[in-house]
Amino acid sequence: MSEQISIGLYLFKRLHELGVRGVHGVPGDFNLAALDLLPDAGLYWVGNCNELNAAYAADGYARIKGISALVTTFGVGELSALAGVAGAYSEHVPIVHLVGVPHTASQKRGLLLHHTLGNGDFRVFEKMSENISVTQTLLDDHSKAADEIDRVLSACWVKARPVYIGLPTNMVFKTVDASRLETPLDLSIPPNNEETEDAVVSEICELIYKSKNTIILADACAIRHRVLDELHELIERTELPAFVSPMGKGAINEESSSFGGVYVGDASRDDVRQRVDDAELILYVGGLQSDFNSGGFTYHVAKKNTVEFHSDHMKIRYSEFPGIQMKSVFRKLLDILDYSKIQKHPTTEISNTIPRRERESISSEINHAYFWPRVGQWLNPGDVVITETGTSNFGILETRFPKDVTAISQVLWGSIGFSVGALQGAALACKEMSPERRVILFVGDGSLQLTVQEISTMIRHGLKPIIFVLNNKGYTIERIIHGMKAIYNDIQPWNHQEILHLFSADPEHSDSYQVKTKTELENLFRNEKFCSAPHIQLVEVFMPWQDAPRALLKIGQATAALNAKA
Repeated sequence: MSEQISIGLYLFKRLHELGVRGVHGVPGDFNLAALDLLPDAGLYWVGNCNELNAAYAADGYARIKGISALVTTFGVGELSALAGVAGAYSEHVPIVHLVGVPHTASQKRGLLLHHTLGNGDFRVFEKMSENISVTQTLLDDHSKAADEIDRVLSACWVKARPVYIGLPTNMVFKTVDASRLETPLDLSIPPNNEETEDAVVSEICELIYKSKNTIILADACAIRHRVLDELHELIERTELPAFVSPMGKGAINEESSSFGGVYVGDASRDDVRQRVDDAELILYVGGLQSDFNSGGFTYHVAKKNTVEFHSDHMKIRYSEFPGIQMKSVFRKLLDILDYSKIQKHPTTEISNTIPRRERESISSEINHAYFWPRVGQWLNPGDVVITETGTSNFGILETRFPKDVTAISQVLWGSIGFSVGALQGAALACKEMSPERRVILFVGDGSLQLTVQEISTMIRHGLKPIIFVLNNKGYTIERIIHGMKAIYNDIQPWNHQEILHLFSADPEHSDSYQVKTKTELENLFRNEKFCSAPHIQLVEVFMPWQDAPRALLKIGQATAALNAKA
């Protein structure tokens, strides 16, 4: 007889193999027995304030570690998490959503259990998750459980999107062959058709050789589908100008002489917009042309000038090649390119200085035009920067990053409150991997009110983020789009200086600051203790309530126009 292992422990050991250590979620009676097994697999329970926050936190954790695990209970728990899981699906973030479900005998009898709809249908919630997960499984047959676990976890990693696993209470301790764990999961990307791939690479080479003005544009899926090493090598070896989209922020070393800035269509800086729009050939890597990511659909990127690299297909001008994934194409392209034939067209160096009008202004107010370039000067190499849907997502576009800064935002899904949960997950992942990295959040006072409870989880786990709360009296992004003075964009003012105290942070290991003027901000940025991030810190930054980043003003107008169209 081969050695046996419980299904629950087998699943958790596979998660450990993928790099998961902290498991996010909320306990419930249908998942409690499984949670007892976490320590045996080298995992630990995070425990969040609610399931939505847990999903956001799992998203942030996965963007640092590569994958994450979220555990909820049947019905009420899993539904509470779905907005966060949907965001991860939208933005190509791999989360393993494990749901504790009722005993299989109870399901067969159609018992009127709690957390159900009272109609005997125990698959209804799983069906709700079908469209926001790349694959699903219900582990109701122990003979197939190990195969299903391996299949689903591999899909989560390779396709970089959420998966759904239902684990009935009576299946947790059913056993499978433990020797299977000696064979690692197959995380390989399916190979391309070699003949088609060769033709694709050859055509890309010829287009590059013929072009007098080629640029590289990196977007979100370059990060999510793990081609940054190849992308950086391409930039270094070709010396081609390289730009990023808002969702691609952080994909390229912004200290490189090749970095050209952030392209947001008509919302770009004029020099960036002109440089990209005038390109003869665009190597567009991992593109997601959503409205906010493309400046309200104002990308002027013609198909006849574009090669698109994607995780499951390639596009060359007007031709599409299904099933040809970019990672292998990149590798072959790097190997066969004749770099001496590439015509260089250097880009203009991007400044990281505060605009002159702001430096010379006599106003003491901290406005966006001043704040975000100054943040870029304050950041350190290796920082993790998280921005909230709203002013922060657009303000950060004016910030030039030092080397190796990781940016986390949710530009496509755009769920207000996402960033606070994501901060907890990202800070936890950094604590596991690189405790010296600073993890920094920029969140508006309105967004903070949706998910503020997760600060208590950060305190409980001894995390050390720096939280900048931008106090501009409400939902500024909504004001810009519609209703500048409308009551529905107002919020109840909070005393932000008491938040850490409210959640029982140790006064000796936490600090709160308040800055209302440029001088106070400068003094804070020169404070060595603050900058060293020794413990959790909250900074309330007062900003004019009608002020907004340049890109938000332009995209807000485009969004308002789209919303108003018949």
